Amino acid sequence: MTRPLSGVRVLAVEQYGAGPYGTMLMAELGAEVIKIEAPSMGGDVSRQTGPYFLGEGDSQFFQTFSRSKSSVALEIKTPEGRADFERLVQSADAVVNNLRGDQPAKMRIDYPALKAIKPSIVCAHLSAYGRNNSRQAWPGYDYLMQAEAGFMSLTGEPDAPPTRFGLSMVDFMTGTMWAMATVSAILKARETGVGCDVDVSLFDVALHQLSYPAVWAMNEGHDVGRLPRGAHPSIAPSQLVKTRDGWGLLMCQTPKFWDRFCELAGAAHLKSDPRFADIPSRRANLAALSEAVDAVTSTRTTDKWLAVLGGKVPFAPVRDVAEALSNPFVAEVGMRDVVDHPDRDGGLKMLASPVKIDGERAPGVRAPKLGEQTAKVLGR
Repeated sequence: MTRPLSGVRVLAVEQYGAGPYGTMLMAELGAEVIKIEAPSMGGDVSRQTGPYFLGEGDSQFFQTFSRSKSSVALEIKTPEGRADFERLVQSADAVVNNLRGDQPAKMRIDYPALKAIKPSIVCAHLSAYGRNNSRQAWPGYDYLMQAEAGFMSLTGEPDAPPTRFGLSMVDFMTGTMWAMATVSAILKARETGVGCDVDVSLFDVALHQLSYPAVWAMNEGHDVGRLPRGAHPSIAPSQLVKTRDGWGLLMCQTPKFWDRFCELAGAAHLKSDPRFADIPSRRANLAALSEAVDAVTSTRTTDKWLAVLGGKVPFAPVRDVAEALSNPFVAEVGMRDVVDHPDRDGGLKMLASPVKIDGERAPGVRAPKLGEQTAKVLGR
């Protein structure tokens, strides 16, 4: 398998989630990602993140974010470690980090500090609030961004407290955007011979992801807020519906899907009801619509509705994590993987790369032990 980032070398001063997620995407697309880890600090802090561990200095959390990378044990704050680091910079395309915003300049891993070593080096910074502003020294995490950027005001039921996502989606979105920006800067640097600083922050990305509700708020003063059942702010029905044994998510995003749902569900009375004649009417009568649709969907199980509606009307069963992973479609598309691991008999079960190149996913490779590739990379 020829991967598109083969031949790209990235030095990563990273830890925990957002940064390692972004570099893992690059690694699985073929980049050589070398984690620069300080032994005095135990390396990437996520090596110690439980509750499930894999031998010394390793955890399932760490494995989730650092597959397909190498690890070099290096104290870049010491003269000897700094010298080794600068030698690696000479062979690298990018030096990336997800440190607090005031740290890259202090640690001399930004473009002004490294351009004399290699003019084409790209220095990519992922931080909580960005650099060179009043919050650059603030620590920050995903959940804080969900709160301050408005996500929690949009999530959950109207009468419930503000609710965060069940996953750290701001971390993942920021890591993805950071990876894209880094690769873009590398392409330009290879063309011009001149590198740059790239900055992506959790706060900026979270705010950017407010998308059209932000545009509505800025231009019309409209507050999307929260609707029952996670309903769409414009389209109805596009929300959770009750089934005989649980919940489903029904999305009649166009008139044809509403008509098709009524037909397949044997619910001609819904289609003929003037309260539900079109999208604006259905949206204006959302409470009545929810009750009427529930009366229909409650007559069958979730799986039965999937059999009836699947491929014809946008519908999905609401599953828990174990059920989601055991979905036969997950096996069909190959989104589960097993990687060899010295401390796990039978291998470690993981999710596969979400990207296919020429129809193939990159093979899974476990994350490294602390300093596992130090001798090889430094030529010792």
